[in-house]
Amino acid sequence: MLPLELIRKDPDRVRRAAALKGEPAPIDEILELDREWREHQNAAETIKAEQNRFSKEFAKSRDEQLKDRLREMAERAKAELAQAEAVKAKLDDLLLRVPNVFDESVPVGESEADNVVLREWGSKPNIGFAARTHYDLGEALGIMDFERAARVAGSRFAFLLGEGALLERALVQFMLDVHTREHGYTEVQPPVLVNSASMTGTANLPKFGADAFKVEGHDLWLVPTAEVPVTNYHRDEILDGERLPLKYVAYSPCFRSEAGAAGKDTRGFIRLHQFSKVELVKVTSAETSMDEFEKLTADAEDILKRLGLHYQVLVMCTGDMGFAQYKKYDLNAWCPGLDRYLEVSSCSVFNDFQAMRANIRYRPARGAPPRFAHTINGSGLALTRTIDAIIETYQRADGTIVVPEPLRPYMGGLEVIGAR
Repeated sequence: MLPLELIRKDPDRVRRAAALKGEPAPIDEILELDREWREHQNAAETIKAEQNRFSKEFAKSRDEQLKDRLREMAERAKAELAQAEAVKAKLDDLLLRVPNVFDESVPVGESEADNVVLREWGSKPNIGFAARTHYDLGEALGIMDFERAARVAGSRFAFLLGEGALLERALVQFMLDVHTREHGYTEVQPPVLVNSASMTGTANLPKFGADAFKVEGHDLWLVPTAEVPVTNYHRDEILDGERLPLKYVAYSPCFRSEAGAAGKDTRGFIRLHQFSKVELVKVTSAETSMDEFEKLTADAEDILKRLGLHYQVLVMCTGDMGFAQYKKYDLNAWCPGLDRYLEVSSCSVFNDFQAMRANIRYRPARGAPPRFAHTINGSGLALTRTIDAIIETYQRADGTIVVPEPLRPYMGGLEVIGAR
């Protein structure tokens, strides 16, 4: 959420950011409601000041006419406050619908075609034969099953079996070990059901309600990412600034209806209703958030490097960066069989946009007034697409898959998937 003071003082900046993000922003309506809200508040305060003056006169005179006047003033003040509260409720709802502004280093553009490659690591592997897709290989090896998953749950679901399931479990353990033991994150096992306040705190609601799964009859949502419960872990708290940054890593299943992605990536282990991720979350001070954002991105990249996967880091342009993001990088791994890159991580810094919604504050120094924290998150990494990149990168002509060396200790020493 943006500060109301920013919209009052610089509405054109907010309008420009929304327009370049391709997002609607009811700025004029917000400014009008803000005017009405302050009018009702000022009227109530004026009446109360007059009421205090008459109360002193009544205390001296005990004039019954003054008593009636005081009663009438109290009713008027109450009515003005009630109107102020009603207007404020509408105002607060509209503020939740205004997108974040963006850092001036973000490239201006309209779509993914305008994203900028910041850097690359490695090179596209020379397979030496006609590369097959992960889903062809997965089904042939019996480690992926989409047909039975569709029968059990519907489209956009998958089974992983045998060495395929073992590969995902190995990746989870490997990523968690690296992030906790070497990158300094604290592991969290979060709930996978959260309430509406938590979804609102990370800006998933109200805008993205259609992309999430809600539990009928309960104020509970299946998490679209562990970002939601982990960021909200400190909701309504004032943190000690000396403890920042706080760094968390969490593995969780994730659930998305993909309402806005109809017809995209319908084949394979790519865009599913249920998938798994290892998520990185930071809560930082305002002064350090951009540096910590770069460090978090480097932590996610480190996993890709250790796995030997060629990837690009893209700076997302204004039109493709998202509603809540202040700046965003996508990490895209190369998949030879698909002959394209797949996003395996999005790393985002939000400045205080999420913290204002979730009321996460910190005290910079003892006795100092609290400030809103800054939040950062990114996948470290998404499991499904990382598996796709591994299968397609490490495939052999006989249809088997070489296990990347860092994963072998987590797979009982297994070196080749599908070897007989």
